[in-house]
Amino acid sequence: MFTKAWITAALTAALVLTAACTTTGQRPGATPATAHDAATRDDADFNRLFRHETAEVDGVTMHYVTGGRGEPLVLLHGWPQTWYSWREIMPALAERYTVYALDLPGLGDSAGAPSGYDKATLARYVHGLLADRLGLRGINLAGHDLGAGVAFQYAARFPGELVRYAHLDYPLPGPALGANAYRQASWHMSFHTQDGFPELLVDDDVRGYLSLFYGYVAYGGTSFGGPGAKAPFTAEQIDEYARTYQRPEVLTGGFALYRTLDQDERDNTAAQPVTVPALLLTAEGTLAFTRSTVQPRMPNITRAVDVPGAGHWLIAENPDFVTAELLAFFG
Repeated sequence: MFTKAWITAALTAALVLTAACTTTGQRPGATPATAHDAATRDDADFNRLFRHETAEVDGVTMHYVTGGRGEPLVLLHGWPQTWYSWREIMPALAERYTVYALDLPGLGDSAGAPSGYDKATLARYVHGLLADRLGLRGINLAGHDLGAGVAFQYAARFPGELVRYAHLDYPLPGPALGANAYRQASWHMSFHTQDGFPELLVDDDVRGYLSLFYGYVAYGGTSFGGPGAKAPFTAEQIDEYARTYQRPEVLTGGFALYRTLDQDERDNTAAQPVTVPALLLTAEGTLAFTRSTVQPRMPNITRAVDVPGAGHWLIAENPDFVTAELLAFFG
């Protein structure tokens, strides 16, 4: 019988060989901060513009960061990230919009477990925060990665509350891409959907796993057929992501996002098409494939472009380009 240590070592070695990257930026022995504002409390410029808030929604404490002026612009993160993935571009967006960067239910510094991690259920929690608690209507919405799955469901279920929608680098499970095909598309899709297994292998070194994974799907990473890449984040940025994902309930919640693929496929197939104007941004070289999966459910894509020099982490790898596209699209 293989031991946990043996399996963990084997998985780590396989990921290193597959990703061909290093844990550059990792600080051995670093102790992650514990407070939700740990990454921003010493940033006076950021704190002049933004504030951290929480609100209770159906038994879940939802954390979000907000600031700016103008129409509401809501930002939803993917995995393994938090609201913090938007931080670099939030000041520019806040010059025109009131920005709301959310931690998805059960992730980041949002506390408590939602009733499900399928994207339709998470969209209802987001709606509970935005519409019921904050009274927002006429919102602009952007989602990245699995956060785009939540954003799509929000747009489909509450079309009268949306003005425009930006969908960032997320092939949509549904009529053009079934759950089984999705799982077979990449080792991590299959691995993360296994019940309990990823937690067993990763929990001893969550930060190390995240560091390797970030490089795997970065520009030039082996996920895109490249020779390998380093994580496009600093040590401090990785510390911030690891701070929350090291909590067992958040680690499990993150993997649970993948375990709902079958339900997500059914929900997206049954959803009403999203007809508000939509922007599609993808990793360089992946536009045609991703568009083929979202076009059947989003027929009003007014602009679609792959982001030059960017892998999956569009916002970190080419922030100026992404910011310009969002500002031009939302108006």
